[in-house]
Amino acid sequence: MSVRLKSSTVDGRLQEVFGAPVAELYATATGPDAPPALTRALELRSFLALAEEQVAQVRDRVHEAMAPDRDMGELSAADLRFDAQWLEAALDARDGYRAALGELLRTMPPPDHQPRPVRTGQPVVAAALPLSPAAPAPARAGAARARRP
Repeated sequence: MSVRLKSSTVDGRLQEVFGAPVAELYATATGPDAPPALTRALELRSFLALAEEQVAQVRDRVHEAMAPDRDMGELSAADLRFDAQWLEAALDARDGYRAALGELLRTMPPPDHQPRPVRTGQPVVAAALPLSPAAPAPARAGAARARRP
């Protein structure tokens, strides 16, 4: 299943901020005029959805291993330690993506605000050149002057 189709804990916030369901936001983000903030937000959302899926998989595996009807002889401390490390890594990733996405949504310009292009060049002065060919430069033009004693 595509990450675009997986739900995440920030889908409601993205819909609130950008004014459209997540599926429509992904369609908009592939267009040529997609705002950079939307593209970045959806990239972080995709990473977050994957991290949240990893958290759920490890959680479900631990719950299954610890089920009351499970044979106690099948329990493995090594497997549980490994799952605890994996869960910690997945939770760290989830928290990092949520924080980064939250920061992006807090600092981005409002969606209806279109920045105006900034003029960075200096004004151009146009001068008309004479139509007749220019006279040749004097023979000593540009030469350094000799010092007088």
